[in-house]
Amino acid sequence: MEQAYFLGFDYGSKRIGVAVGQKITNTATPLQIVTGKNNKPDWDAIEKIIRNWQPAALIIGLPLHADGSDSHTSKAARRFSRQLEGRYHLPVYLIEETLSSHAAAEYTEGALDAASAQIILETWFCTH
Repeated sequence: MEQAYFLGFDYGSKRIGVAVGQKITNTATPLQIVTGKNNKPDWDAIEKIIRNWQPAALIIGLPLHADGSDSHTSKAARRFSRQLEGRYHLPVYLIEETLSSHAAAEYTEGALDAASAQIILETWFCTH
């Protein structure tokens, strides 16, 4: 069986956490943080990550309000997911991730956004 990699993203207007993982063990590892400028992702950095890992799919965390409705951030995350799909022609999946940053804070003192992306990706593995 060929190992396929997946990339997870914790979208933020200033920082985007990125994690990489694979379905064989349903595990992910924090990879890096991509910084944005003027509410725009660093597309060159994202392209380099995608080219390097050649992922089978991209998983984006979708932060929703407690009642399930969209927030300002979830609308931006949806836009980011559409941009990824349009630029890289890869399958893109959204997964609700409201509490991933809180969970990540319990496990890491460092790269919180990348740890959140790890939790997003591992949650998606468990549900797909």
